[in-house]
Amino acid sequence: MATAAVIGAGIGGIAASIRLAVKGYDVTVFEANESFGGKMHEFWLGNYRFDAGPSLFTLPHLVDELFTLANRNPADYFTYTRLDPITHYFWPDGSTLKAYADPEKFASEAEKQLGVPQQTVRQALNKSARLYKGTADTFLHKSLHKLDTYLSADVLKSLQCLPDLGLTTTMHEANYSLFKDTRFVQLLDRFATYNGSDPYQAPATLNIIPHLEHGIGAFYPKGGIYSIAASLVKLAEELGVEFKYNEKVKQITVRGSKVTGLQTAKAKYSADVVVSNMDVMPTYRKLLPGQPAPETTLQQPRSSSALIFYWGIKKEFPQLHLHNIFFSQDYKTEFEHIFQHKTISPDPTVYVNITSKLEPQDAPAGSENWFVMVNVPHNQGQDWQELTAVIRETVIQKLSKQLNTDIRALIEQEQVLDPLTIESRTSSFAGALYGSSSNNRLAAFLRHPNFSNKLKGLYFCGGSVHPGGGIPLCLLSAKIVADLAPAIKQHES
Repeated sequence: MATAAVIGAGIGGIAASIRLAVKGYDVTVFEANESFGGKMHEFWLGNYRFDAGPSLFTLPHLVDELFTLANRNPADYFTYTRLDPITHYFWPDGSTLKAYADPEKFASEAEKQLGVPQQTVRQALNKSARLYKGTADTFLHKSLHKLDTYLSADVLKSLQCLPDLGLTTTMHEANYSLFKDTRFVQLLDRFATYNGSDPYQAPATLNIIPHLEHGIGAFYPKGGIYSIAASLVKLAEELGVEFKYNEKVKQITVRGSKVTGLQTAKAKYSADVVVSNMDVMPTYRKLLPGQPAPETTLQQPRSSSALIFYWGIKKEFPQLHLHNIFFSQDYKTEFEHIFQHKTISPDPTVYVNITSKLEPQDAPAGSENWFVMVNVPHNQGQDWQELTAVIRETVIQKLSKQLNTDIRALIEQEQVLDPLTIESRTSSFAGALYGSSSNNRLAAFLRHPNFSNKLKGLYFCGGSVHPGGGIPLCLLSAKIVADLAPAIKQHES
C-alpha cells in the first residue's frame, strides 16, 4: 500500500490525512505537541473553558464533506448552529450595530443604526456574492500553479468577473467610494483582517469576503471550535490514520529529486508522499537542509499576528454576544502602526469572543469567558513583555469605558498569548497567523503552491500556502493536496 506522512496535526493536516486515507493511502500524522489541533486547541483556566485560536466558523460544508467522503453521517460526529446576529459592533461615538446574517435584515439595520442607505448595502453584498460565486471554484478550490486549472470551464466564470474584482484599487478605496459613513466603511474594511492584511494596501478583491458571513452565514459548532478538530481526528482514526504525538519531525528525507520519507528524534520513516502542514518557512529552513528554497515566495511580507488575553470575567454582560468588535477611532492609523511602524496603535480595535453566551458550561454561573484579541504585527524583535503590559491597560480602559463597568475588578482568571508564543507552539514563522499577507494585487499568485516544483512527492497544506489562512482555506488546501497526490493503483490497495 502507498504510504503518506503528514507533518503537523493542525486542521489542514488532519483534513489532508482524511482525504489521503479515503484515496487509499496508509497515513501517519506526526505532531510535535502532545495533542492535535495546532492553533485550534482548547484549555481551561479554573472553571473557564477557552478555544485558544480560531473563533469564527464559516463554510461548514467543507467539514461535512470530509465525513460524507468517508461514507459517514456528519451529524453523528459534529453539529453546529447558524448565527443571527453574527457580530455586535461598537464605535467610540457610542453607536452600535448588530450585523445580521440575512442580507436584507443587515441592510435594514445599517440604515436604522448608521443612516447608511439599505439599497447601497444590498448592492455591495450582491456584488460580493456574485464575485465569490464566480471566482471561488478557480481561486480557492484549485491550484493556481497548474496549467489544468486555467483550462477548466470555471476559468470562464472567473474571467467574466475580472473587471469588477478591484485589482487596481484597495479595499478601503472601494468601500469609501460606495459608502461615505466612516463607521460602515470601517466595518467592511475589517474583513481584511480575516487573512491578516491591511485594507489600505490589500486589493479590493478581498471585498468578496463579506459574502461568507452575509451570504452563506457564520456558524457555531457545538462544543466550540475545538470540536471541529476533535471530530475530524475521530474520523481519521476510524479510517486507520495513525497519530504520533510528541514526535517532532527533524528532517524530510530526499533521494535525488524525490522525497523518501522523514526523520524524527525517535525513528526514520519511509513514505511515498510527504505533506507538510507546517509553515513553509520552517519547512524549508529546518526540514529541507541543502535543498533549494523558493526565496521570492518565502520573502513575501508576512501577515499580522495577534495578542490575546483570555479572561475569566465574574459578571455577565447582556449587551454582548458571541462575537463583539470595539472599533478604534482612527482605523488607518491603527493599520499604519501594525504594518509600517511594526508596533501597536495606542487605540487598537478590540475583538471579544464569549462562547459561554452559547455554551453556558464554558464559564461559572453569572460569569463569562472572554477571549480578547488585538491585531498586532508579527514578531520582528519587539519587546512583547512591555507591549503586552501597555496594551492590556489600554484594552481594560477601552472596554471599561464602552461598557460603563470597571473590567479590571472582574478579571479572576487570565492567560496571555503573544506572537512569540504563537510561533513556539505552532511553528508559524514570526507568529504570523496567515503566512504571507494579501497586501498586493498579486498576493494570491505569490503564495506557495500546494506542491513542490523540485521534489516529487512533497506537498503543502495549511495557512501559509495556497489558498490562505483560516479554517475554510486550510480545509481547501487539504482538498487541493489530495487532488494532486497520485491515485493509488488497484494492485496497491
